Amino acid sequence: MRRSNEETIREREGENTLASSPPRLLASSPLLALVGPTAVGKTAFSLQIAQDYNGEIISADSRQIYRGLDIGAAKATPEQQALAPHHLLDVVTPDQILTLAEFQERAYATIAAIHARQRLPILVGGTGQWVQAVVEGWGVPRVPPDPELRAALEAEAETIGSTAFHARLAAVDPQAAQKLDPRNVRRVIRALEVYHKTGIPISQHQQKNAPPYHILQLGLTMPREALYQRVDQRIDRMLEMGLVAEVERLVKAGYGWDLPAMSGLGYKQIGYYLRGELSLEEVVALIKKETRRYVRQQYNWFRLDNPRITWVEVGQEPEQAYREIKRFLDEAVGREKN
Repeated sequence: MRRSNEETIREREGENTLASSPPRLLASSPLLALVGPTAVGKTAFSLQIAQDYNGEIISADSRQIYRGLDIGAAKATPEQQALAPHHLLDVVTPDQILTLAEFQERAYATIAAIHARQRLPILVGGTGQWVQAVVEGWGVPRVPPDPELRAALEAEAETIGSTAFHARLAAVDPQAAQKLDPRNVRRVIRALEVYHKTGIPISQHQQKNAPPYHILQLGLTMPREALYQRVDQRIDRMLEMGLVAEVERLVKAGYGWDLPAMSGLGYKQIGYYLRGELSLEEVVALIKKETRRYVRQQYNWFRLDNPRITWVEVGQEPEQAYREIKRFLDEAVGREKN
């Protein structure tokens, strides 16, 4: 007899797990986190910093971990990657999952290795959870994905709708629910998965244990309308560079539309075109619309009023950014400030 979704979920409850923690390093070990919304110019600026300050770049982007997702994920090109060492790109195939806990563990190990080489680690990304998990030392639950439980939760979400499904999370973890968009069903599923496996809300797992780094969070921003124009221009360039062909290759390689990698921004919408559901013109307009919504979500994570982030307006105050970096590095190595 086929088990109900609720039976499957109940059977998966109750497993306790360990949380990631940063390695013990010198308190003065520097870590530069470069944050901001998509299309603001983080890649170009991080390359300049890496070249000027003997740095190595660590990607904190939840899509750039996938091999084969290059154009749509706005991954640094091979030419750009040749300008400075890059880490945590192309980590898994599109049918694999890298959890937040696994990313955090890899990031801490990478930071330690960069410090051992006497170089500056530069954490770059627009995925708020991933950046903050590292710089704030979240106690991320090490709960491996449970395909059967996830399938049951996905079926439930499809049956009752994303709003009602999000309300289920709000009932057991209002703090996590407040941070998650109801339309982001995949993240709601993950939060419920952690709760069902451990009996503890994911927000309680995410208690902070500040890592032993000297951290500067540098945020790049620009006026919203100017940023939206850059978003539109970037998407047009992606199409010119072959985004449709990239998605076609992934599909021909056997990667299904239900995979998280293939349901990401840009890839999901190109799927509508390849399946004949929308015209290419309609798909491009949809990608631009959804990317603008994503920009707003990123600003909710990297808030302009966050006192821990030093914000710099792109194109107007580059010297301010370099002053902040110099001050930060002087403090990290204990040199006298100029």
